Amino acid sequence: MAQPRSDRSQHRRETERKNLLAAKGGAWDLPFLLLTLLLTGIGLVMLFSASFPSAYYESGDAAAYLKRQAVWAVLGLSSMVVMGRINYHRLRGTVRLALYVSLFLLVLVIIPGVGITINNSTRWLGIDGVFTFQPSEIAKLAVILYFADSISKRKEKMEDFRQGVLPYMVILGVFALLMLLEPHLSGTILIVGIGVMMMVIGGIKAWLVGLGFGGVGAVALLYVQLVKAGIISYGAGRILMWENPWLDPQVDGYQMVQSLISIGSGGLWGVGLGKSRQKFLFLPEEHNDFIFAIVCEELGLIGACIIILIFVLLILRGFWIALQARDRFGSLLVVGVMTQIALQTFLNMAVVTGLLPATGISLPFFSYGGTALALQLFEMGIVLSVSRQIPAPRKG
Repeated sequence: MAQPRSDRSQHRRETERKNLLAAKGGAWDLPFLLLTLLLTGIGLVMLFSASFPSAYYESGDAAAYLKRQAVWAVLGLSSMVVMGRINYHRLRGTVRLALYVSLFLLVLVIIPGVGITINNSTRWLGIDGVFTFQPSEIAKLAVILYFADSISKRKEKMEDFRQGVLPYMVILGVFALLMLLEPHLSGTILIVGIGVMMMVIGGIKAWLVGLGFGGVGAVALLYVQLVKAGIISYGAGRILMWENPWLDPQVDGYQMVQSLISIGSGGLWGVGLGKSRQKFLFLPEEHNDFIFAIVCEELGLIGACIIILIFVLLILRGFWIALQARDRFGSLLVVGVMTQIALQTFLNMAVVTGLLPATGISLPFFSYGGTALALQLFEMGIVLSVSRQIPAPRKG
């Protein structure tokens, strides 16, 4: 006989109460914490190295970008410490509010005269020149929180298309539509990628995953063909320059050409920390989306591979924490956070090296952007909070 709905609700409330009243937990996962601090420290050093020529040219202060980023790093590390000491189950009470606020901000940013436009994209809110932030950064975290909370309560329903797939696809579709109107293609890819990964871990049927990947591949191929045929104009330059940036090395292909020159100039060992030549106003966005090119130039192939290895270790350790999490909610939280870091890191490096067309995506912990760094460190705090609840191994 099926359990009455009132009994199931009471059981769920009792389970949540026990989670909240659970033991304070153990220590943070030390390897994950050290890897996070290491990437944050290296990121600040490389940001200063990459940004001081443009900072001095723009403001007369070579450390202008570093100072702003350092303030946000301190705020982010503080939020990481605070979140790491809080029982992550308390986040359940914020999921709907976070989702509604992020949707409101995404609608607000596309209203003419409200959002701030930079490089033909309206992705920012705030006061231009004083304080700006991208609502898409908040949207990523909101999707992670909402999906983790909702999917963790629907374990037996995730294989049903109407209850386990359709509601989440509608949510992802709304977010994707709002972000494409900015336009913000890289943010759209991240939001959808995070959501789909969490649905896969949540237990949707395997054939739906294959169908989804096949559909995305077909849409991408169709988009490229339509751009080549001249039917779609948005992103046409990026697609053509991705195939061969030397077709127009002075205009549309300029950034990609300069990026490849930076990477090639580094060789095996690099030209030395602080000694990049391309950052002297040759490579656009050298302290932001294309900071990895400066990393390759100054630290060489060896240094770049070491940084990639640190990212890989962080991501693998994060997924290990997800596997060891004490409950489904904690596991899904960590999966969402680490999927975001993994996707964002791969896409940025792939763009900088010419593997993918330019999409305007930043490198976690390295690229200039205070609110993004603070939120990333807060998300690391969520992972650390989950790691505190992992049962200690039995002795003997």
